[in-house]
Order: sequence, then structure tokens, then C-alpha cells
Amino acid sequence: MPPGGGEVGPARGTGAIRIGAAGAAVTVATMLTNALAYLVPVLGARRLAAAELGALATVLALAAIAAVPGFGLQIAVAAHRARWGTGGTARLALRTAALTAGVTALAAPVLSAALRLPVALTLLLAATTFATVLAGRWLGELQGDQRFLRLAAAMTVLAAGRYGGLVLGLALGRGPVACLLLATLTGLAVLPLLARLARPGRPAAPVPAAGTPAAAVDRRLTARHVMTACGASLAMLTISYADLILARQLLPGDASGGYAVGSVLTKGALWAPQVVTVLVLPRLAQGDRRARFAALALILACGTVLVGASALAGELAFRLAGGAGYLHLAGAAPLFAAVGALYAVVFMLVNDRVATGARWPAAPLWVAAAGLAGAALLVAPRTVEGVLVCALATAVLTATVMAWLTFRAPAPSRPPTPPPRRSADGTL
Repeated sequence: MPPGGGEVGPARGTGAIRIGAAGAAVTVATMLTNALAYLVPVLGARRLAAAELGALATVLALAAIAAVPGFGLQIAVAAHRARWGTGGTARLALRTAALTAGVTALAAPVLSAALRLPVALTLLLAATTFATVLAGRWLGELQGDQRFLRLAAAMTVLAAGRYGGLVLGLALGRGPVACLLLATLTGLAVLPLLARLARPGRPAAPVPAAGTPAAAVDRRLTARHVMTACGASLAMLTISYADLILARQLLPGDASGGYAVGSVLTKGALWAPQVVTVLVLPRLAQGDRRARFAALALILACGTVLVGASALAGELAFRLAGGAGYLHLAGAAPLFAAVGALYAVVFMLVNDRVATGARWPAAPLWVAAAGLAGAALLVAPRTVEGVLVCALATAVLTATVMAWLTFRAPAPSRPPTPPPRRSADGTL
């Protein structure tokens, strides 16, 4: 115990309050982002013709996929800054955004022909993708520096940029092309504000560990780190939607619709504790095993509560998610929630392995997705329960494998003295 042991209790209490405030701020920012994303199709259904709504919804789905490199960039930058302090990220972030936008632009003619979309929409998709991916740099810097209140503000600003133009265009009664053009302009316009939010208060880089030659420590953030994080982000997106896609492919229309309603519970249990992963990632990058255990405990507790609530109020859950027509699936509610709760654990462990520089951190997820597809196609009964049991078994096995890989790995090398940082409350 340090001298003046009487100060430990209040210090811990203050730290807990600050972490709680940071978590609440990030949660509110996430909810606001989701609310704006939900508002777009709601307004579109009332303002656009069916064909126009279908085109806009398709482009937004493509935009969600194209934004994956932005999430990977954020994770890579956050882990690098938490472990090594400041470093050059501007050029690599710009290259990542330009490459993603360039690939999207090259694919524009193919997407237009295959999905019956106006070429203008797919070209604008490339422009808005550039802004979204580039924003990952500043979000990662704020996350890695543990300035979580500013991170929450930046998330809110980015959400306003991504969806504000769409909402404005739809409110004015404009078509899909005009709406996406406005979204592109607002997305680009908020980038300087994101840069301003991330600018002050950067910590100094730590020194190499004692006895380690300075030349032997590579502190550069490289394209390999970003590609690894992007691959992990894509794997997490794939595994979280694999069962829903398989249900659509294998089940009759009514049954696949019921599975889609149940998957709302899966996604709720998956994303509800993600704020824990956001807050703990910098500590994971520093090899903090206590933070890892605490994060796992919180995520498991959240999952247990949600699964228990689904078991006790399955009918209410399905009534809220899809209406009275799906109450016959209420008994499966805890299974749907359990799949999401297990993948929440998996996602935290994947982020841990990315942050600590593990090789092929997302390989188990790709294997799991392939295994799920094989089991669903070859073994599972063509029922909601058949696909759901395959999804649950896959989630259990994936979580077990990821836990084994994570806890058997040695802690990453890190400097003996961490760099000075702002407190977790994100004091400006």
C-alpha cells in the first residue's frame, strides 16, 4: 500500500466516478449515432418512392461495409498511441482513406450495374467513404489517449456529419442523389472539427523498456497494423451477421422473418456492453491484465443480466422487436440473447489480441464463420431453432478458443513507466 493509505479509497472512488462519466458519455454518443442512423430509413419511407428508398438503403448498406477500414484504423491508432505514445499517423490515415475511397470508386460501375443504382450514387459513396474512414484517425487518437469525453464529442460530431446531410435532404424532400451529396458535404465539413478535438493534450511517447536498445523497438504505426485491425473488424462484422444471412438463405420467408426479429435481441446483447471494450482498449494495449479481467467480468455480467431478462420476459421482448405475430418464438429469446452475449466477449478478446500485436488475431472468427456455414448447410434442420442452435454452438466454441488464445499469450513488452495521460474523465 502506498504511503498515506487513507487516500486510496477516495482516489479509487474518484476514478470510478470518472470512468463512469466517461462510459456514460460514450454510451450516449453511441445511442445518438444509432438514433440518427435509424431516423434515415424512417424519414426515407415517408419522403421517397419505393424504388428511391430501395436505392438509398442499398447505398447505405454498402457505406456500412466500406466504413470497416475506418474502424480498423481507429483500433490500430488507439492501440499504438496507448502503448507507445504519439507517433506519425496522418500520412498512413490519409493513405488508408484514399485507398478505400479509390477501390470504392473503381467498383462504382460494377455496383451500379449489379444493383441497378445510379452511377452518381456509387461515386458519391466513394467520397463519403473517404471522410468516414479518415475520421477513424482522430477517434483512435482520442481513444488511445483515454480522453473519453472528447471521444464522445467526436463520435457525436461524426454522426452529425454522416447522417445530418441525409436527414436534411430527406426533410427537404430531395432525392437519393441530392441527399447523399449533402451527406458527403457534411461528412467532409466535420473533419476539421474532429482534428481540433484531437489536437490538444497529446501525451509524450514513453521510453523503451530498461535494457532494450532503442533501435530494437519499432514504434512506428505501419500499414500491416492497420490491415490487421481492418481484417479483425471485418471478421467481427461477418460473424455477427452470418447466422442472419444463413437463415435468410435456408429458411422459408416467414421463418427467416422470425429469425430476423430474434436477431434484434442478439444485436442488443452484443452491442450493449461495447462501451466497456472502448474504454479498456488502451489498457489492453499496455498489457494490463487486471483491466482485461475487469472488462470480461463486466461484459459477462451484462450478458448474464440480458439473457436472464430475455428468459423472464421473452414474450415482451418479441412483442417490442417484431409484434404479436412473432410471440411463438418467445421461448427462444434467451438463446438469441446468449449468442450476442458470447460474441460481446469474443469481440473484446479480439480487440485485446489486436491491441497487443498478436498475429492473425481474427483467424478463429473466419474459421468459426466457415464452420457455422457448413453446419447450417449440412447438418442443421431447416428451422429457426436449427439455425439458432448452430449459431449458439459456434459462439460458445469461438469464445472458448479466443479465451484460450488470449490467456495463454504472454503480456506484451511495454515501458516501465507509462506516459503522462489525461485522466479517464477526458478533462479538456
